[in-house]
Amino acid sequence: MSEILNLAKRAKESSFKLVNLKTGVKNSVLNAVANELIGKKEWIKSQNEIDLKNGKDSGLSTALLDRLTLTDARIEAMAKGLNEVASLSDPVGEILSGFKHPNGMQISKIRTPLGVIGMIYESRPNVSIDVAALALKSSNAVILRGSASALNSNIALVEIFNKVATKHDVPSGAISLICDTRRESVSQMIRLNGLIDVIIPRGGKNLKEFITQNATIPVIETGAGICHIFVDESADISKALAIIKNAKTQRPSVCNAAECVILHKNIVDKIMPLLIAELSGVELRLEREIWQNYEGFENVRLADESDFGAEFLELILAVKSVGDLNEAINFINAHSSGHSDAILSKNYENIENFLNAVGSAVVYANASTRFSDGGEFGFGGEIGISTQKLHARGPMGLKELTTYKYIVRGAGQVR
Repeated sequence: MSEILNLAKRAKESSFKLVNLKTGVKNSVLNAVANELIGKKEWIKSQNEIDLKNGKDSGLSTALLDRLTLTDARIEAMAKGLNEVASLSDPVGEILSGFKHPNGMQISKIRTPLGVIGMIYESRPNVSIDVAALALKSSNAVILRGSASALNSNIALVEIFNKVATKHDVPSGAISLICDTRRESVSQMIRLNGLIDVIIPRGGKNLKEFITQNATIPVIETGAGICHIFVDESADISKALAIIKNAKTQRPSVCNAAECVILHKNIVDKIMPLLIAELSGVELRLEREIWQNYEGFENVRLADESDFGAEFLELILAVKSVGDLNEAINFINAHSSGHSDAILSKNYENIENFLNAVGSAVVYANASTRFSDGGEFGFGGEIGISTQKLHARGPMGLKELTTYKYIVRGAGQVR
């Protein structure tokens, strides 16, 4: 029996037991894992250093190395996320609605786990902890399959989680890690109908395309972040500069970083010199109409058509102009990945039109796209940010990892 098939069977068995795991037990595990992460911080970083060295030797990009790196602050953030998930309400068993049948039967609609989640992700080892925490709290079993670049880090983190879970009698197989990082392991995993209930990929375009084209299990697409900021002609310029700078530079390697700024044509000459100065460390790829007036600046380049709709994940920002709000909305809907897009404006009508018409999972008015995050939304973390419309959208927390079923209580009724 292959490793993956064996893990999937154990996960399926554990999923039936997890449904009845008490909330107090789940919370105790999460808080204890948080303490273990802090206590074993140096060991975790030593395992992460192995991955970082291998990544540098194999030529990983700066963006991927940043995603891979575990610092004291990032380990502490993982621990904090565990504590936050522990403090949240347990969604399992929540009664969503109920009614009485004319014959006296009581029918209730209750929240229940998805079952077994297959999580396939690249580079970011903190995903191992975030996903394990959310899966456990929502009573789902999870099979983790990270990338080769983060293997040592993932092994260390899952080992810590499982040692604590075992002490609290969490069913064996509830949280498992596939150590085979060959493409074949993904191919096998995404075809295990009947054992894995849903596949959630987090990673690059090629990974997600391969999974959606080959999986025989339902897939929830997450992560691709081609995020736009539209600066309307009524925008507060100083606030706009601060928001754009934050959205692009605070952490450029993540999916909620801005990749394209759209300027109303009436404010291009007012904001461009300030934007060039404020983003001196960012390569600005300008459409020809703007570039021809600013080509002499060191950080300015002429944009190619492929730059609009690109996910750079580094200090590169595409910039274009539009004649009005509708043109901005149409451009965003044509080029966005459906992740997060923003309008900066003082015009109430334009703001409401934008928020209603842009079809992304998260839309902002006068705020940075960097807030598209499970922790920022009060979910204690996220299993991913869904960019599709079924069955969840935006940051996926505990409730997004559940479905529902109907429970019918009768007293001998027959039809």
